[in-house]
Amino acid sequence: MESGAKGCEVVVSGKLRAARAKSMKFTDGFMIHSGQPSRDFVDSAVRHVMLKQGVLGIKVKIMKGWDPTGEQGPKKPLPDMVTIIEPPIDKIVAEPTSEQRGVPEIVPQAAAPAEEPAYQQEPQYAVGYQPEEPAF
Repeated sequence: MESGAKGCEVVVSGKLRAARAKSMKFTDGFMIHSGQPSRDFVDSAVRHVMLKQGVLGIKVKIMKGWDPTGEQGPKKPLPDMVTIIEPPIDKIVAEPTSEQRGVPEIVPQAAAPAEEPAYQQEPQYAVGYQPEEPAF
């Protein structure tokens, strides 16, 4: 663990101090047991020891930490690793200001010809005046 491992697990199984076989597990730190990250991040080894009483089995698993250089561990971080980025500090506005990006050019428009209405308007007569009726 002092060398930068995230976790380790040692399992010793066999006849330990008695006639019956037992297994003892020693763990420390963080260990992943399933999925592709367990293949990428965990190194494991199995060794057998022949004793007078019988065979002891020793399994060792070491979980390596994430190393961006790839020297002591995988280059990719764990898939559930979250990095929180602090938002930038906004400057305090003491008084309102205005900015002029550019002066817009005023383009003089030519006077458009007056359009004639599509329908003929009725003539406007003064009050009390009626149009003459044609005589037949």
